[in-house]
Amino acid sequence: MTTASERPAWVDSELFPFKSRFVEVDGNLVHYVDEGSGPVLLMLHGNPVWSFVWREVILALRDRFRCIALDFPGFGLSTGAPGYTYLAEDHARLLVTFLDRLELNGITLVAHNWGGPFGLYAAQQQPHRFERFILTNTWAWPLNGDLSSEIFSRGMGGSIGRAMVSHFNLLIDYFIPSAHKRRKLSQGEMRHYREAMPTPERRYPCAILPRELIGAHRFFTDLATRLDSIKDLPTLILWADKDPIFTEKYRERCEAIFQNHSTKVLRGAGHFLQSDAPSEFSEAINNWWNALAADNPTPSERQLASHPADRPNGSTLSRTRES
Repeated sequence: MTTASERPAWVDSELFPFKSRFVEVDGNLVHYVDEGSGPVLLMLHGNPVWSFVWREVILALRDRFRCIALDFPGFGLSTGAPGYTYLAEDHARLLVTFLDRLELNGITLVAHNWGGPFGLYAAQQQPHRFERFILTNTWAWPLNGDLSSEIFSRGMGGSIGRAMVSHFNLLIDYFIPSAHKRRKLSQGEMRHYREAMPTPERRYPCAILPRELIGAHRFFTDLATRLDSIKDLPTLILWADKDPIFTEKYRERCEAIFQNHSTKVLRGAGHFLQSDAPSEFSEAINNWWNALAADNPTPSERQLASHPADRPNGSTLSRTRES
C-alpha cells in the first residue's frame, strides 16, 4: 500500500519511468502520472489494470501531449477511503472531483474499458473541460438484456465469481495475459499487475465491477440518455478486433452515437490494445490529430497558436504530492 509521499519498492523505474504523484480526492488517495506538455490526453484504465497499462503510449506521446493517467481507488497505487464503495458511480463522481482538483481543461479523453463510462460521465458533468474523445473497446449504455453480458455479470459478479477473482486472482492471472494477442507479457509486467492487488482484500474493487455491468443499470441509463450533449465532439474510435468482450457490435454502436468520428481498427490486437499494440495505438492518435488540426482545431489549439506563452507546462505541484 502506498503513502502520500512514496510509492512501493516493487514499482520498477525502468518499466514505469514516471514520477508518481498523489492527490487526495474526497478522502481517497489517488495516484497519477503527469508527463509532457501540450494538449491534455486524459488516459483512463479499466478493470483489473492501472495506469501501468498506458506506460508505452505515454512514452510515445509525451513529447507532443500532456499525458495524464490516474489509478481509480483500489487499483494500482490508489487507496480508497473508508466507506468508498468501488461502484461505478463512485468512480465516475471521483473523476469529476479529480478534474476539479487539477483544474484540467482542453481535455481529450482516452478511455478504455470502464474508463469509457467514467470519462463520458465526467464529460457530461463538465462539458467545458472536454474537446475530443478517443474511445477504445468500451461502451456507454445499459447492458441489461444482452445475453452474454447478463451471463458474465451474473456469473462473475455472483458469490462464486467474486471468490474466483478475490481468492484465486482470476482476472489478473488469466484475463490480462489472455487479452494480449500480439505479444506475451513479460514476468516483470505481470508482476506489476499482481503486486498492485496482492491480497483478496486488495482485489475486492476489481471483484465488484463485473456485477456492476448489470447492477449499475440506473447509472448507465442516465449516461446513455445524456450522450446527446457530447456526441458531436470529434472522436477517434480506436478498436482491437480480437477482443471477445467488446466485439464489433460495440464499435458499431459507438460509431452510431458519435457520428463525428474516425475509426481505426487494430487488426490482431487483443482487449488491452494500448499494451498489446502500443506503437500502432500511438501512431493512430498522432495521425488522427494531424488530420484534424488543419480543418478542425480545438479551442485550446487556437489559443496556443495565438498565445504561445499560454502553453501548459504539465505542473500541478501546488495541489499534489510527488515521489
